[in-house]
Amino acid sequence: MQQFDNASAGDIVLSLADRIIENRAYLSEIDGKIGDGDHGVNMAKGFGMAADRIRGNEMSLATAFDTLGTVLMTEIGGSMGPLYGVMFTQFAETIEGSPSIDARTFSAMLTNGLDGIQSIGSAKVGDKTLLDTLVPAIEAFDAANAGGKPFPEALDALVVAAEKGRDSTRDLVAKIGRASRLGERSVGVLDAGATSCALILETLAHGAKQKLQLSATAGG
Repeated sequence: MQQFDNASAGDIVLSLADRIIENRAYLSEIDGKIGDGDHGVNMAKGFGMAADRIRGNEMSLATAFDTLGTVLMTEIGGSMGPLYGVMFTQFAETIEGSPSIDARTFSAMLTNGLDGIQSIGSAKVGDKTLLDTLVPAIEAFDAANAGGKPFPEALDALVVAAEKGRDSTRDLVAKIGRASRLGERSVGVLDAGATSCALILETLAHGAKQKLQLSATAGG
């Protein structure tokens, strides 16, 4: 069975933080076209604060996710802090008792994160939000698993669907948040949340694939 060790995977969250911080200006630029323009700044601040708490402490992936989620929920303003905060907290709760993470556990983690977001928000697919990235990505991952694809190939399918979902928001009318006031004028611009979600899923998938490779090498 293809799986990786939870206890030694906390550094994946440091990679997430690096990726968000690298894209701080880009995310704020996108957000500035139809939103408040602070998405990149707020995300980079939250992920950076969490990274400072994780770095140097050998955390499990579950503990690192919980650290990130708690920071985003309690210390970052805007609408996205609570949404991503609950997602990462749900990720943490799902895998907390799992020494190893296989494709089934990874799927449950993603699904519970989505459920957390939907429990505090009213958005649905097509509303030009991060759900337009997250939902099809999870569906693609699950379909690949159901079709008997190996864990790494299912992760590749997740990334392709996440990027396609992100790009789909360019042609959507915003239905949620400040951008919704613009109506049809919100068409033609990517959604910042969908864009950051794609960055998160891409980096998460890449990190998981690296851990799977290390696990296979160690086992073989």
